[in-house]
Amino acid sequence: MVSVAANTAEKGKEKTKAKQNYLKRKKQRRKSNKGKAANGPAAGSEDEGEDAADADVDAVPEVDAKDDQQMETEPAEKPRKETRPKKRRKLQLEVAKEGDVEMVEPEPPTQEPEPEPPAALRTLPSFPRPALPDAPSKSVLALQGLDQALVEAEIVDSAGLLPIPPDGEDDGGTGVSERTRKRLAELGIVELFAVQTSLLPFLLPRNPLQRALYLPFDPPRDVCVSAPTGSGKTLAYVVPIVEILSVRVVTRLRALIVLPTRDLVTQVRETFDAVGKGRGLKIGTATGQHSFSHEQSQLVADKTTDLAGGSSKVDILVCTPGRLIDHLNGTPNFSLQHLRFLVIDEADRLLAQSFQDWLVRVLAATRPPSGRQPVPHGFLQRPDAVAPAFRSLLPYTDFPSFVTERKESSCQKLLFSATLTRDPGKLAALELRDPKYFVVQEKKETDGVLDVAMDKFTMPATLTEHMLVCEASMKPLVFFHLVYNHNVTNALVFTKSAESTARLVRLFEFFDAAKRKGPDGEPTAVVVARAYSSDLSASERKLILEKFRAKEIQILVCSDLISRGIDISHVSHVVSYDVPVDMRKYVHRVGRTARAGRAGDAWALVEEQEAKYFKGMLRDADHLDKVKRMKVKEEELKSLALHYEGALGQLKEVYGR
Repeated sequence: MVSVAANTAEKGKEKTKAKQNYLKRKKQRRKSNKGKAANGPAAGSEDEGEDAADADVDAVPEVDAKDDQQMETEPAEKPRKETRPKKRRKLQLEVAKEGDVEMVEPEPPTQEPEPEPPAALRTLPSFPRPALPDAPSKSVLALQGLDQALVEAEIVDSAGLLPIPPDGEDDGGTGVSERTRKRLAELGIVELFAVQTSLLPFLLPRNPLQRALYLPFDPPRDVCVSAPTGSGKTLAYVVPIVEILSVRVVTRLRALIVLPTRDLVTQVRETFDAVGKGRGLKIGTATGQHSFSHEQSQLVADKTTDLAGGSSKVDILVCTPGRLIDHLNGTPNFSLQHLRFLVIDEADRLLAQSFQDWLVRVLAATRPPSGRQPVPHGFLQRPDAVAPAFRSLLPYTDFPSFVTERKESSCQKLLFSATLTRDPGKLAALELRDPKYFVVQEKKETDGVLDVAMDKFTMPATLTEHMLVCEASMKPLVFFHLVYNHNVTNALVFTKSAESTARLVRLFEFFDAAKRKGPDGEPTAVVVARAYSSDLSASERKLILEKFRAKEIQILVCSDLISRGIDISHVSHVVSYDVPVDMRKYVHRVGRTARAGRAGDAWALVEEQEAKYFKGMLRDADHLDKVKRMKVKEEELKSLALHYEGALGQLKEVYGR
């Protein structure tokens, strides 16, 4: 045991000497590398590589030959599993204990130069705050998409008048023949209104060739007229039609007048009869008041023979659009190819209503056929006559005088309304040929076309307008107050429906019966009120209108059926018992009075809940300042309140049964 311990001690000493030799060589290498460290970072990187190599050598220390021989005789020992960083720390600690290794002091960090302060930045230019562009004015928006012909319309001063010379060769610039001027003088028409002074010279040119019945190579221009109610639009187209058609020899349907209501058809028919008296012109109507077969016998002469040129008993036809379509579909030889005039009165209302696409059908009937018809063999065995533009319907070859010539329809379209439409789509559907616009309004600085585009309509200059705001329950009493305290008679009263018309008339009859009994039992003057609505037959409506014109009826309560075109000369008051919701309806209602230069008053009874909307409608049309605001005090109604309560009780009993 002692010998074994002695051998182990000797081996430890030998190993210690080998380590010392290894450390001496390592120290020399470090001293030699110390001078290289100052040369640059590259040398440092090489030292680091050598240190890493030395670390690898540390893991396997060098031994001399004796040690090798001794290690061969000794059994092999298991290698220690230690990480490289741990063994390096152990060696560094051993070197530090012996004091043979000099520590390398780290070089002080080089101080980087301080960055120079950045140069002062340039100030950015200031920009204004973003803002929305100004919205275009209403006038600019109104003119967008407007028909160029309407922009170039002729503005006519509504105050302009032109006297008519009763006889002599001088027509006074009207273009009317002496015979027609004498007839107008017999009717009491001694001067032309504004719309007539401009339209008659245009429709009656001086050149007799331009007054021909057929103008296939130089068709006339179409005409659109916007004029106030009661300005004489009917006479503006009746006189030219009578003048031009008076030279005809063969009876053909040459003038077609389309109107929205039967009552207006009757009125226009009477105007044609009066102006065309003694001219030999045959005038017919088609409204549906008579049977279809009866109207066919009045309009068409030959219904059995198939005639390309058609057959007609009338020169002028006044009709409603629905009945016109019936005859186009079901009446043989009813043809529109010979039309010289197509008049659409109250055009805005007719264009807004389809009536089985009447406008498309009528325009197609006046348009010449596009393709050539097949030519049959032989010749016609019967007399027939077609318009020049419809020669292709005959079994003869039509050779043109020029290769490029084209025959067109001679029909001249005339549109009339107090509220003429400006809708481009509706105007395009009319297929107007180089239209000429006439706008009749008061003379002012603003552009008259702009007023038409912005729906600012012209009222008669002699019209006075009033507005009364009241509670809905007090509206009948306020109406009675106007009749008995403000002498509102010879009046048209407009309601919203036929039922409202009948109820108001019944209430008025009860009230008038109680009012006529004075305090002493003596009866007072009788005020007669009657209803006029679509619930009545045509004969009943005609009889009521005749009595109203004869002043046997003082108050005519009606719906908007009569608001279009009807001319009753002695109407001095128009009452809107139920206010309209559209400015166009208001214009046509108040236009029933103050006609042909006569004075008239318009009254609007506005319920409190309707006042805001009604004022807004007038304000949008730039018309609010022209309507006078009236107030009715309770003291003024006390004398009528007792009779009103009694009338309401009677009305309740009637409708409660």
